[in-house]
Amino acid sequence: MSFTIKEASQITGLAAHTIRYYEKEGILPPIERDENGIRIFSEENIFWLDLVICLKKTNMTVNDIKRIIELSIQGDSTIDERKSILLGHKNKIASQIEELEESMKKIEKKIDFYDGKESC
Repeated sequence: MSFTIKEASQITGLAAHTIRYYEKEGILPPIERDENGIRIFSEENIFWLDLVICLKKTNMTVNDIKRIIELSIQGDSTIDERKSILLGHKNKIASQIEELEESMKKIEKKIDFYDGKESC
């Protein structure tokens, strides 16, 4: 199944301009084009867009995202390096989650104080 940039935009929620920018900057693997130069998005391209969205939401650096793309294009011999990048990012996210949970506890304690349930 193939999609136009408009359909890819609707599926992912990204603006067509953003998708074109990602491709131009190497944040996406190259997108196939038809005889008129119009982008043809495959299901794999949509998968990559979804992954980029996920990684950006979790504050992965653009350089790391590009590196994963570059390594993916090189093939299976780079799986260990890609996995290493993702594991490092996963550990960073886990640490951020712990920090946020601690902050949430402090905020909840302050709200309880305001509700007269607890003293700070």
